[in-house]
Amino acid sequence: MTADLLVIAKEPVAGRVKTRLTPPYTPQEAAELATAALRDTLTTVLGTCAARRILALAGHPGDWLPEGFTVVAQRGDRLDERLANAFDDAYAGRPLVLIGMDTPQVTPELLASAGRALRTHDAVFGPATDGGFWLLGLVRPDPALLRGVPMSRPGTGRIQLDRLRQAGLAVATMPELTDVDTAADVAEVAGLAPDGLFAATARLLGVPA
Repeated sequence: MTADLLVIAKEPVAGRVKTRLTPPYTPQEAAELATAALRDTLTTVLGTCAARRILALAGHPGDWLPEGFTVVAQRGDRLDERLANAFDDAYAGRPLVLIGMDTPQVTPELLASAGRALRTHDAVFGPATDGGFWLLGLVRPDPALLRGVPMSRPGTGRIQLDRLRQAGLAVATMPELTDVDTAADVAEVAGLAPDGLFAATARLLGVPA
């Protein structure tokens, strides 16, 4: 069964996204980088075979949103709640693969690999270099798998993976990727995907002094 693809993202508004990039970037420049990362991510999802493509959005759609996505509003206060609710709102009886907007270097091949993993596993997990995770796929989403997991901490990924395994799920793992959180991450990720809009934006902005 072909998986559905789910992107969770914030509307790229200056002062509300990529705040850890300021400084050295200005809030407007950080928002431009966030917009580019989101555009690249959505383009990659469009280029991946999927039964359905869903965007769980905090905010309002803009001209950065291409056709082909069903948009649902994020629900919840904490990130663990918003992730659990996004799975719940998007689930339509098919496996779901969720990613965020912070890994514009992701490729259709990686997403397709995650979808295939759910044919033989209950879950698929993509660790991030900062200790979190960049991808989570579930054959049968259950809010209890996410709620209560402390997010945005160095041990988030380990705790989330333990939660999946403690639930008795067979978990496949994906390659580790870097989330864009700092100016150093901007340079690294732009170098990994030099042909994308994110890399072009990073080159245009440079790294301010």
